Amino acid sequence: MNLDRVINLADVRRLAKRRLPPMAFDFIEGGCDDEVGLRKNEAAFEAYQLLPRYLVDVSKFELATTLAGQKFALPIGIAPTGAAGIFRHDGDRELARAAAAANVPFVMSANSNGSLEEAATVAPEHTWFQLYGLKDSSVTADKVRRAADAGIKTLVLSVDVPVSSNRERNRRSEFSLSLRVTPSMVLQALTHPGWTLEYFRNGGLPPLKNYSPYAPPGADAITVNNVFASLFPAPSLTWSLLDDVRRIWPRKLFVKGLMHPEDAVRAVSAGADGIMVSNHGARQLDRAPAPIDALPAIRTAVGDRAEITLDGGVRRGADVVTALCLGADAVFIGRPALYGAVVGGSAGVRKVLDILGAELQMILGQIGCPRTADLGPHFIVRPDHNVLEVARGAKTSGTTLPHS
Repeated sequence: MNLDRVINLADVRRLAKRRLPPMAFDFIEGGCDDEVGLRKNEAAFEAYQLLPRYLVDVSKFELATTLAGQKFALPIGIAPTGAAGIFRHDGDRELARAAAAANVPFVMSANSNGSLEEAATVAPEHTWFQLYGLKDSSVTADKVRRAADAGIKTLVLSVDVPVSSNRERNRRSEFSLSLRVTPSMVLQALTHPGWTLEYFRNGGLPPLKNYSPYAPPGADAITVNNVFASLFPAPSLTWSLLDDVRRIWPRKLFVKGLMHPEDAVRAVSAGADGIMVSNHGARQLDRAPAPIDALPAIRTAVGDRAEITLDGGVRRGADVVTALCLGADAVFIGRPALYGAVVGGSAGVRKVLDILGAELQMILGQIGCPRTADLGPHFIVRPDHNVLEVARGAKTSGTTLPHS
């Protein structure tokens, strides 16, 4: 597919939709229940306005950021997206390669088709690993050990799946990680020959390799994936999970999926180095707030005691700027990066990151703030505020405005 003609993330999504059978596209795109949250995640950004300042020197930009003790080229990372290998052969490693090339962090999904060891080999300085608490605590602990042995620098403990959700798109299409062939699937495969040929040329359904060590020797993909299904979700987990992981994990630890300020404070008090504000891409609780709306209260509650990141609904450089103004240290993208991999492998992912980076720089120039480090609430008008209140707030707080 011709990536040169792609100018925004919506173009990448359209190309991915064209390449994938509907059942596969819906598995990525879908939310849960009525998909109210899915629409809200993106629309919530539109409620915030950016307040520009002019006659500021914007001939040079500083976009680099330090996160989890590492310096990255952009305040943007790749969020965990499960089963990437179904949609693009070797999809997890393609994502890792793109992250390394762009110098941004990549959070490998706990439910990836590649193994954490493979990703750490491909992108040793850029691979983080997502961990879920499981019904068998010994398996959870072993995955922590494996991540440490592989040299993973940051562990991301995801806590937002206490029970399975109602993902109606997947139920209607009967598309799951233990794929059963149906007549509808056959018809969709025949009408999408590019994806179908790649899928079967590479052996069909790939296993969730991070769970292969816990399956019988020589187990096929369905058996391995069923092992995962027997371990997850784990509805009896409590805050002791974080205590256990913090005790045995020696490096940076982020907790992903928190939306309540009190939960964020509790996680930081338990030793978390960072928080990922997220509603699981609106795939879990349909009536949860959009992450961008939950972000300010969490930043206020946590202060500077931990780094705060966000994922969910980021589709434009202006969304990145909005999140940084409201207190995020960086944002992570899930679906757009995976769509990039579907369309063009690592080159497609790089295209997505390049587009977001270019848009980010353009918006910084337009609002008169050439350094991402200088972004703050004085550049943003919230839904319940007006321009005058922003100006007064900047004056009373002693904020140094960029033209001063």
